[in-house]
Amino acid sequence: MKELGKVRWFQTKPLILVWMITFSFAPVSAKDEELVLNGELTQGSLIRGQVSPGSTVRLNGRHVEVNSQGKFVIGFPRKAAQSHTLSWTDKKGESHERSLQLTLREYDIQRIDGLEPKMVTPPKEVTERIQNDRAKVSRARAEERDYDAVFTRFIWPADGPITGVYGSQRILNGEPKWPHYGVDVGSPEGSPVVAPAQGYVVLADDLYYSGNTIILDHGMGVFSTFLHLHTMDVKVGDLIEQGNQIGTIGSTGRSTGPHLDWRINLGQMRLDPALLVPPKN
Repeated sequence: MKELGKVRWFQTKPLILVWMITFSFAPVSAKDEELVLNGELTQGSLIRGQVSPGSTVRLNGRHVEVNSQGKFVIGFPRKAAQSHTLSWTDKKGESHERSLQLTLREYDIQRIDGLEPKMVTPPKEVTERIQNDRAKVSRARAEERDYDAVFTRFIWPADGPITGVYGSQRILNGEPKWPHYGVDVGSPEGSPVVAPAQGYVVLADDLYYSGNTIILDHGMGVFSTFLHLHTMDVKVGDLIEQGNQIGTIGSTGRSTGPHLDWRINLGQMRLDPALLVPPKN
């Protein structure tokens, strides 16, 4: 049985404190208390962790990058299995292991029939553009910076009601479409969009599906993406502080109305941004 343990604070940079929660899974020895995890253990979740500096970490036997402070980031995709094993070896060579049990989620599946074919499948003349757009996005997310702004507490990038949730999926004219991998915030065109955490701008471009699109690199392989923007107020290479405006809400690209589609990636893994911020009323 999972038990929520102590609340801990760690200072990552001057004047920046990070709320860390220890998750305990049955009684553990004092040695295992060195593992600190922050995040909800469920499908779609980004988990920020810390072990003693100099340790190596593996998730289900696969190597996990650890920085000089012992910080690491792991994630569990939309359809992740329920049981996982996190293991680490400290600088003394002692091995530790923790079993992680995820809660499983139910996703909203909608069927819509009778649509015109052009609303389901893009025309052939834009195929090359779509492929080029995907290559741009992949290049933007390819680099992992030695930078850990991801360990700050995230804020919502826009005000407004939630109009779309992570993991939902539509079946259009009987054809299952790609699941929705973001959280949608509805707001009038021109409403501000701010950085949920500090980050470097690695892409600011007009893409076929997502329209005006910005990607922020928060470090350690974690990226925020902001879709369908009306305006983009930053350029590639800019370092944006948390809360600073990066653009405005719009309806560019394949969009049916003004809203912000905010997404979180750990590398190529698509995770749920809503798990990083306080719930909206």
